[in-house]
Amino acid sequence: MQILIINIKELLQVRETNVDKVSGAEMATLPSIKNAYLVIEDNLIKDFGSMEDCPQINPEKIIDAYEKIVLPTWCDSHTHIVYAGNREQEFVDRINGLSYEEIANRGGGILNSAKKLQASSEDDLYEQSKTRLEEVMQMGTGAVEIKSGYGLTVDDEIKMLRVIKRLKKDYPIAIKATFLGAHAFPLEFKNNHQGYIDLMINEMIPRIADEKLAEYIDVFCESGYFSIAESEQILEAGLKYGLIPKIHVNQFNAIGGVALGVKYQALSVDHLEVMNPEDIEVLKNSQTMPVALPSCSYFLSIPYTPAREMIKAGLPLALATDFNPGSTPSGNMNFVVATACIKMKMTPEEAINAATINGAYAMGISKTHGSITIGKKANIIITKPIPSFYQLPYAFGSNLIEQVIIEGKLIA
Repeated sequence: MQILIINIKELLQVRETNVDKVSGAEMATLPSIKNAYLVIEDNLIKDFGSMEDCPQINPEKIIDAYEKIVLPTWCDSHTHIVYAGNREQEFVDRINGLSYEEIANRGGGILNSAKKLQASSEDDLYEQSKTRLEEVMQMGTGAVEIKSGYGLTVDDEIKMLRVIKRLKKDYPIAIKATFLGAHAFPLEFKNNHQGYIDLMINEMIPRIADEKLAEYIDVFCESGYFSIAESEQILEAGLKYGLIPKIHVNQFNAIGGVALGVKYQALSVDHLEVMNPEDIEVLKNSQTMPVALPSCSYFLSIPYTPAREMIKAGLPLALATDFNPGSTPSGNMNFVVATACIKMKMTPEEAINAATINGAYAMGISKTHGSITIGKKANIIITKPIPSFYQLPYAFGSNLIEQVIIEGKLIA
């Protein structure tokens, strides 16, 4: 099917030749064409340019985008969309003064979600998760990474990853699967950390690799969760089975996790609410993408990733939602972009770069997603009529998306 979008007020993130990511001062530049057209053929971008050069073709569908902005769909590189139930009571507990750590220490947090998931069938888990996936697609997300980590047993981690595999098969959106068995220690291993690590290394990882259920491996490297030494064991075991490292680091404490991620050539290091100069320095000249999760900071009332310091140091930065039941029960990338501007003082240009091309890099898909480039996937957001793309973060509470196209299919 061929779709022609005409009279586009401004076509954002246009790249004649592909770039994998943008870093430092480059993040302030968002290439665009005003009064533009875009041609989609099947599931790919076929052509784009100024309206004065619009080709004379007879597409099956013409979309008039007069006064509307067109940009690539969001690439959300950090989510936990596959989960059971909710943790709304913990939300109230935090309002009443309990910290995230205090809630976790009394059986809440990740272990609460694990208990709910272990009691859910695979089909029930799939039904709950597909509703969330459909919602984020309608809000403009065209690629998403989904982690396991609420199973914490061999069978339940496998169950989560099988649900992710089903979602990948059933929906046009690009989905990357990450094994995060190292999300927390189950209660029965509270005083036997090595026992659970051995279970992951000897049983979970081989089965996941055998069934080809994940591409990445992740660890929650944090005080009270997995230490540097424990995280290292797990990342090494994953690498032996071809699982590429990603890592949760510096959410509450800086314990050396960023350096660990760089050492193991992690595709991304995520959270980074607490950063010191050494962490910023070690990321320089690495291939590891720092990923900020501002809606997690918003929901938990914790510090925000120091974007300005990191960009000034010449680093790239990606933005993602952290969509999960405990610390970010939202997959709204539009809110993430707005919050990055409002709370992290990123410019709209920087935030859109972080949520598109750099998000794609953090998922390993920047060759096919994240920009308006001929030959890339036809993943497109068409806004409602708006004055400029600055309106997207400015009017943070409004739904400014009119249509979403994912792999050439109109889904909203």
